[in-house]
Amino acid sequence: MEKKPYISLYWKCQLIGWSVAALYWTFQGWIDSGNFRIDLAVVQFILDVAMYILITHLYRNFAHKKHWKDLTLKKLMWRMLIVIPVMGIFYAIVTISKLYLVRLLLLSHPLQSFDDFFNANAVNIFVAGIRLMAIWLLAYHLYHYAKREMRLSVENARLELSFKQSQLDNLSAQLNPHFLFNALNNIKFLVYTRPDAAGRAVDLLSELLRSGLYKGNTMLIRLNEEVDLVRDYLELEGLRMEERLQYELDIDISLSGLMVPRLCIQTLVENAVKHGVALEKQGGKIDVVINERDRLVSIRVLSPGKLEQGKAVEGIGLKNLKERLNLGYQGQASFNLYEMDQQVCAEIKIPIR
Repeated sequence: MEKKPYISLYWKCQLIGWSVAALYWTFQGWIDSGNFRIDLAVVQFILDVAMYILITHLYRNFAHKKHWKDLTLKKLMWRMLIVIPVMGIFYAIVTISKLYLVRLLLLSHPLQSFDDFFNANAVNIFVAGIRLMAIWLLAYHLYHYAKREMRLSVENARLELSFKQSQLDNLSAQLNPHFLFNALNNIKFLVYTRPDAAGRAVDLLSELLRSGLYKGNTMLIRLNEEVDLVRDYLELEGLRMEERLQYELDIDISLSGLMVPRLCIQTLVENAVKHGVALEKQGGKIDVVINERDRLVSIRVLSPGKLEQGKAVEGIGLKNLKERLNLGYQGQASFNLYEMDQQVCAEIKIPIR
């Protein structure tokens, strides 16, 4: 199959632009002249299109060689202050020479001398050339400037996306060993204190690894899968803490299919167990409440205890969670830790997508 001839956008604009300008001049000559000649108009039209394309194309090659398309607007404008008058002069010389030669070759009546013809028309043609060249240069460079800015925006967006993905992968890689280390410590404790429960703990850890940690680079999972992960984790912790740990899950079933950051709820629950229930002599209860509020999914984990003023309570898990929320939702998600009804509440708000 033969390929169709391809004409670039640049040549299309050159041909169409200068053809329209030449047609306008032809129409203007037809109105102003009482003795309009079609043969003269056709010759003028062809020469106008050819000569002005040649002038502008020579400039295009010069600008391309000097890499002017990569300049900032400020640097480019200073160069245009010189280029526009120079191109205006070329336009005037070429136009005056063309007009005189065409009249000399095609008109039978006597012509004035070239010097008289030049003096009579040079200023007006030069001013017209300044105007036309300024318009052409403005259109040419603004097009390439806009094209360059779009290309840079796309490249910057790709780099930013790649950077964010690297950050997310790094955070996930930090989180998995952290979680596994805590779970193994729990099983170690059970081996010495309750060997009968250690087997069940190993089963739960296997389930946690399968459903929560062996998901490769998956950053989002369904809410119901995350809740199952939380149930297994709480049961694992319950084997160690026995009746000291109580918990209740209040989940809006309609949100089960919502995609949420992997290990987000589990991180809050783990933090609640470590900094809340485990520090209380009698233990305590953890409540997990998930519902929708104003087109945001509210995930709250309540645990016993108080926030100590001036003391940092965020470990690696919560720090990673905050960074993952910020990166994954571009600032539209939030995490807050506050006291409510003599309990500590850790709350995530995620926009519904």
